[in-house]
Amino acid sequence: MRLSSMADYAVVTMSALARHCGSASLADAATGKRARTSATELAAETGLPLPTVQKVVSLLSKAHLLRSVRGAGGGLQLARPAAAITLADIVEAVEGPIALTSCVEAGRHDCALEGNCNVQPHWGLVNETMRGALAGIPLTQLAERQPVEAAQ
Repeated sequence: MRLSSMADYAVVTMSALARHCGSASLADAATGKRARTSATELAAETGLPLPTVQKVVSLLSKAHLLRSVRGAGGGLQLARPAAAITLADIVEAVEGPIALTSCVEAGRHDCALEGNCNVQPHWGLVNETMRGALAGIPLTQLAERQPVEAAQ
C-alpha cells in the first residue's frame, strides 16, 4: 500500500502547520489570539508549490482539521490541538475511509471472486487494524524534527 502524493503532501503540510502553530489550539494567555501562518509560508517551508498547498488546505479545511481566518491578522491554524489530530485523520481527509480493498464497501460488487471469497469477511478487521495503527500516530509526533524510534 502506498499513499497518494496528495495524502503525503497533506501530512507534510499539517506537520509544518503544527510546527508554526503548535499551540494554535491554545489561546495566547496575554492576547487571547491563536498562532497562524499562511499557505505561502507553508509552501516556502515545505518546498511544495503554492497551488498544491492551497488544494491541500482546502481538503483539510473541509475535514475540519484546520481553519482559515480571514482579515487582518488572519491565516491558517489548526482546528484542534495537534495532539488530537492523527495520521489517520489526515489520510482520511484526502483519501477517504481507510480500506485496503473495495469489497468491504457497501454496494460494491466489482470483484470477480465475490461470492466465493473466504477472505472477504476478514477485510473489515484488517482495515480497522490499519486505521488503528495510523490513529496511534499524533500530529505532534509527525511535527518533531527528529523521528521517534519505532518499538521493536
